[in-house]
Amino acid sequence: MAAPSVAASELLYNMNSRISTLYPNVLCMIRRISTRSSRCHSQAQPRAKSVPQQLVGVVGLEIHAQINSKTKLFSGSGVCFSAPPNSLVSFFDGSLPGTLPALNRRCVEAAVMTGLALNCTINKKSYFDRKHYFYADLPAGYQITQQRRPIAVDGTLTYSFLGGKKRSDVIRKVATIKQIQLEQDSGKSLHDDVHSQTLIDLNRAGVGLMEVVMEPDMSCGEEAAAAVRELQLILQALGTCQGNMSEGQLRVDANVSVHRPGEALGIRTEVKNINSSRYLARAIDFEIQRQIDVLQRGGVVQNETRAYDSKSGETIPMRDKEGLQDYRFMPEPNLPPLMVYEDNASLPAGVETSQAVVVQSLREGLPVLPSVKRDMLVQTYDILPEHSFTLLSEDGLVDYFEAVLKATKKEPRKVIGWVTKELLGQLNQKDMSVSQSPVSPLALAELLELQETGHVSSSVAKQVFQEMWRSAGKSAAQIIQEQDLGLVSDTAQLHSICQKVVDSHPDKVRAIRAGNKKVLNNLMGLVQKETKGRADPVLVRAMLQEKTS
Repeated sequence: MAAPSVAASELLYNMNSRISTLYPNVLCMIRRISTRSSRCHSQAQPRAKSVPQQLVGVVGLEIHAQINSKTKLFSGSGVCFSAPPNSLVSFFDGSLPGTLPALNRRCVEAAVMTGLALNCTINKKSYFDRKHYFYADLPAGYQITQQRRPIAVDGTLTYSFLGGKKRSDVIRKVATIKQIQLEQDSGKSLHDDVHSQTLIDLNRAGVGLMEVVMEPDMSCGEEAAAAVRELQLILQALGTCQGNMSEGQLRVDANVSVHRPGEALGIRTEVKNINSSRYLARAIDFEIQRQIDVLQRGGVVQNETRAYDSKSGETIPMRDKEGLQDYRFMPEPNLPPLMVYEDNASLPAGVETSQAVVVQSLREGLPVLPSVKRDMLVQTYDILPEHSFTLLSEDGLVDYFEAVLKATKKEPRKVIGWVTKELLGQLNQKDMSVSQSPVSPLALAELLELQETGHVSSSVAKQVFQEMWRSAGKSAAQIIQEQDLGLVSDTAQLHSICQKVVDSHPDKVRAIRAGNKKVLNNLMGLVQKETKGRADPVLVRAMLQEKTS
C-alpha cells in the first residue's frame, strides 16, 4: 500500500500546506493525566421536601480505544500521532473509487486479547457493517463497524478505588461489558475561526478502534473514572492500546440518566469525547446534578448529545441524539464474515496457523493483569493497598520500586515512601516519566543504604536526594563527602552543642522537668539546626534527656 499512500498524499498536498500554515504547532506534548476524581457523594445536595425519594445517577460508558498497530484497520497506511497533516493517507483512506478494504490481522488479535482479559465470550464468527453518517472528516460517508454481531460480548470489568473517611479503604465494583467491536476511526476537523473555515486531516481516518460498551452499572463520576483507569491499565498491560488520553488514544462517551431506585431508567444524554479521567468524573457529576435540577423544576430531560466544557465545568448541548434508523446500518458487502478459531485443532484444512487468529494461543500469552498485580504487591511486600494503586498508576514505577528493593536491605514499607513521595513528587513537578528520572534505582538504593547504616540522617538523606536530582551522575556518597553532610560522630562535639542549647533555653528545661516531655522535641530541633541536620537523633535525644533530668 506504500505507492497508493504516497500518491494519495500528493493529491492532498495543497491541503497539507494550508493546515501546516495555519496550525504550525500541530504536535502536542505528552502530559501526565491525573486520575483523581470527585467523590460519588459529592453530588448529593439538599432536596426539596416534596421529593418522595432521592434521584440517583445511572452511568454507562462507550470507550473508544485506538489499537496499538503499525498500520490502519483496512489499509497499509502507517499510524503516527505526530505525522504532518494528510501524510498517512492511502487511496482507501481517502475513499477513492475502486478501493477495497484488507483486514489487519493485528487489530483482530488485539480485540480478541482485550475480550479475553475482560472475561468476554469471543464470537468465532462476527460481521462487519456500514454505519452511515455524513461528516467532512469521514470521506466514505460511512464507518465500517460491527453492529449485528461484534467480535466479543458479555464480559466484566472489576475495578477498584479508594474510599472511606481517610480514602484508604479499597472499594471493589464490577461493570458489565456488553460488547467489544472493531471499527474505523474518523479523520480530524481543524477549525480555523480566523478565516471561518474548517480544514481536514485524514491521517487518523481508518485507524483501528476497539469500542468497549459498558452497561449502565455505575452511579457517579468517581466510579466511571475508576473503571476507565482500570481499563486503561489493562490495555497497556496487554499492549493492545497505549492509552494516552491526551493524544486521543482513549476517548470516552458517557451515557448519563437519573431515576428513583426501583423505577424505570430516565431519559439519557450522551456526553461525547472526554479525554481525561478527571474531566470524565466532573462531566458526569455535573450532568447528573443538571438532570436532577431539571426534573425538580418540572422540566423534561432531552435525549441529546452534549459536550463537556472543561473551563466552565459544565456540559453544553451539541445536537439531538441519533437513533439507529438515522445511521441506516447495512452489511459491509466488501468484507466476508470474520472467523477466529478456538485452537489449532479447529483450523480448517489448508489454513496455516500463521494465517489464522487462534484464541487459545492468545489466551496463553496474556500477561498478569493490574488487579492481580496489585494483590501480589500487597501480599509480597506488606505495603498498604493505596500504595499498590500508586505504583501501578505510573508506567514503570513497579519495576523501579522492585529494582530498589533488590539493591538495598531497607524494608519495603520504608522504600515505598521514597518512591511514591520523593521520586514521584519530583517526576510530577517536572512532568517527567519514570524512565526519564535522573536518579536510577541503584542510585536511590545506595542513598537508602547510607541512611540505614547511620551515615546520614533522614532529613539529610532527602537533601542529598534533591542534589542527586539536580546533579545527574553524582552518587550519594560523593555529595555527602563534598558537602560534608555525614552524621557528626564526635560525641564530645555533640555534648557541647547539646549543653549550649540547654543553657540558652532555661524556660524549656523547666517545662521538661515539670513533666512536659514534648518540649524535648523543640530542643532536639534546635540541636539539628546547629548541626545542619547531621546529628544522630537517637544520640541527641539521650544526651538531652540526661542534661534536662
